[in-house]
Amino acid sequence: MTRSATGPGTARPAITQAMIDAYDEYTHLTLDRRRFMEQLTRLAGSGAAAAAIVPLLAANSAQAAIVADDDPRVKGQDITYPGSGGEMKGYLVKPADQTGKLGTVIVVHENRGLNPHIRDVARRVALEGFVALAPDFLSPLGGTPGDEDKARDMFTKLDPAQTGANAVATVAFLKGDKDGNGKVGAVGFCWGGGTVNTLAVNSPDLSAGVAYYGMQPKAEDVPKIKAALLLHYAGLDGRIDAGIDAYKKALDAAHVKYTVYVYDGVNHAFNNDTSAARYDKKAADLAWGRTVAFLKEKLA
Repeated sequence: MTRSATGPGTARPAITQAMIDAYDEYTHLTLDRRRFMEQLTRLAGSGAAAAAIVPLLAANSAQAAIVADDDPRVKGQDITYPGSGGEMKGYLVKPADQTGKLGTVIVVHENRGLNPHIRDVARRVALEGFVALAPDFLSPLGGTPGDEDKARDMFTKLDPAQTGANAVATVAFLKGDKDGNGKVGAVGFCWGGGTVNTLAVNSPDLSAGVAYYGMQPKAEDVPKIKAALLLHYAGLDGRIDAGIDAYKKALDAAHVKYTVYVYDGVNHAFNNDTSAARYDKKAADLAWGRTVAFLKEKLA
């Protein structure tokens, strides 16, 4: 698959599926930038072409937000709250015109931490009529840095058990939110999708989980899941999709309520509108509509 487009006065470099696959391997498996750039240079034909392509593969934090941080329809603030073994940082957003108690939603970031894109997603969730909290799961290491590569490297240093416990603590915090109705859901992307699956295993208080292209939990842990699940997968995401069938089998055996959607012809991170090469508006809009409807049903 090749995508190309033209910008003001210049042609956008062609992005091939092999380039996207190489970037996915780099960001999720190897974290070896030098080897990635060598591979991308071979695929692009020159170092200059590779340098032009990297920003299109990566997320662009300067991309305009769908819901601006000063949008008067929402009220957002940076907060701290009790984690499992220390203080957690997070971004809490509520509808500005809230009346009555609302369902609450944890918004779990990718392996780049609590960045502007995820803050934007939290505001989108709040606009749909929820209390939204986007935790910074890098809090035990000091919080999300501004440099994306540094953030990704920090994820290799996280203690998975501590991360899981902090996720469970986040559910407990939202269950007690004065503006919440006591029902807690979670939506996560990439690393966050896997975290939502793990949270469903570990928290019987989670009512609903939405995992976008997330790593699946171990089959033997699936019977612990009490939440209803909505699972979104990208058709070209072979690394994550390899676990779908086993996960479905385990969910069926455990009688867990779930729905799986696989979006053909799109890549891992298809929902991230700050990543020009991988974002797919049609799939993202369809998945988002399904996500909102699911959360409204389960958290009412």
